[in-house]
Amino acid sequence: LIPMQKRKQYNKKNQRSVGARYEQVAGKYLEQQGYQILQYNYRCRQGEIDIIARDGEYLVFCEVKYRTDRRKGMPSEAVHIRKQQVISRCALYYMTVNGVWGCPCRFDVVGILGEADDEIRLYRNAFDYKG
Repeated sequence: LIPMQKRKQYNKKNQRSVGARYEQVAGKYLEQQGYQILQYNYRCRQGEIDIIARDGEYLVFCEVKYRTDRRKGMPSEAVHIRKQQVISRCALYYMTVNGVWGCPCRFDVVGILGEADDEIRLYRNAFDYKG
């Protein structure tokens, strides 16, 4: 038997590796759509952004959500208001630290459904800044 503490650590590590895999899948998909990936897993005190990219003139802050099936809803439905606030604060911090002012930006979501990446959906401008 695995003690509860170790089990939680294992599950977190496993979730991170699954998340990282699907972020890479999403990144490749975005590149096929013409995006230029700038950074994966941007972390700051405010939280984390899965992918930061350029799409034409836009600086894009992208959240990636994965679901094995529809039992828990569509992947994009998991980007609730609290997550939007975290992403918004991280984006503002990123822009401040990197001096990226005057550049139009937007928030996109990539939803991946199915173990074999059966369905990938891109939601451009999925939500507005939530300060």
